[in-house]
Amino acid sequence: MKALSVTRRSLLIGAGGAAVSPAVAKTYKRGMKEHVAVVGAGVFGAWTAHHLQQQGHRVTLIDAWGPAHSRASSGGESRLTRAAYGKDAIYTRMARDSLPQWKALSEVSGLPVFVPCGILFFFPTDEPYVHDSIAAHKKFGLPTEVLTQAEMARRFPMIDFDGIRVGLYEPGFGALMARRSVLTLVERFVKAGGTYMKGFVEPPASSAKSLNELRLSSGESVKADRFVFAAGPWLPKLFPDVIGPKIEPTRQEVFYFAAPPGDRHFLPGAMPGWADFNGGDIFYGFPDLETRGLKFAHDQHGVVVDPDTQSRRPTDAALAEITSYRDRRFPALHGAQLIGAEVCQYENSSNGDFLIDFHPELKNVLLVGGGSGHGFKHGPEVGRYAAARLAGSAAVEPRFSLATKAETHHREVH
Repeated sequence: MKALSVTRRSLLIGAGGAAVSPAVAKTYKRGMKEHVAVVGAGVFGAWTAHHLQQQGHRVTLIDAWGPAHSRASSGGESRLTRAAYGKDAIYTRMARDSLPQWKALSEVSGLPVFVPCGILFFFPTDEPYVHDSIAAHKKFGLPTEVLTQAEMARRFPMIDFDGIRVGLYEPGFGALMARRSVLTLVERFVKAGGTYMKGFVEPPASSAKSLNELRLSSGESVKADRFVFAAGPWLPKLFPDVIGPKIEPTRQEVFYFAAPPGDRHFLPGAMPGWADFNGGDIFYGFPDLETRGLKFAHDQHGVVVDPDTQSRRPTDAALAEITSYRDRRFPALHGAQLIGAEVCQYENSSNGDFLIDFHPELKNVLLVGGGSGHGFKHGPEVGRYAAARLAGSAAVEPRFSLATKAETHHREVH
């Protein structure tokens, strides 16, 4: 499959914007004028609504708190976009094909959505993940560089590569401004004729055999022909019998530190987005994007939480862990002032693969979720695939099926 060819002009089609290539447009049935309701205005829901709109559907997008709100998995400042996925080349392809759509959205967003700072992964051993990623990048024509410890030390002196053997540098990728990108996409969806409404959707009755309308806590109802539920960590609450513990929200904490005054080593372009595989205990972070500070996070599943009630106060233990790691790997940041923190959640499926499949009983309901931890970057392609599944024009990807999700969690995709 060739990479999508998206221009600013193609994004502006229809006044509101459409990041669609001719190859993708061939699968769209513009004669179909069904009404589709999409529940959840995060990255998966917003891109699905966008692609459904491009198919010619009338689309209503609903969210309880607003696009990429602060409690959503799509909220917050930034996300990495990268194509290194080891043996999981399906995600390499999706990241590659999503990237031009992000760039096209960035061109019309006013402030940037995509920041081309490059991405550096580094490893203490020359492990299979490295070789599998290189093979996938060659297959998909990605200009990834394999770097030695000495080469990384020369190019990225702000990082101490002690104990590191090999690095993968992806010059074409970088950072996505998370909240801004979703807000921009929803704004353009509305300008193109889509309907956005704030509303809390009540769970469909577990005994229902079909779905004709959504009932809101306000007493209103939204009738539609088809429905997409892309409600992130709230998906198990909406469908406890079908999804339940197969998708599990877990607590995540991220921290922001001030760069040394006047020091340009930590600016995008000098410093990449990065991930330290650290013997399987992954840490990752960002350069100083838009003077927000240097972001650090531990890619580890925290405790299971309820997204409605979990405390959003960061813990001293998580801060101490991040600070210890920061001081070891980024010695110039020793003593750097903490200037911000966020508490959010992952909402991974049991194996880390996405869930994009029809409800087993409600045949006009598509379930989309399980993306946190690595899903944000794939939003454009998740939305394209979900819209095509709803239209019956996409080949089924078994890895995204509900049948492959279990109640015992063992994340295998990173």
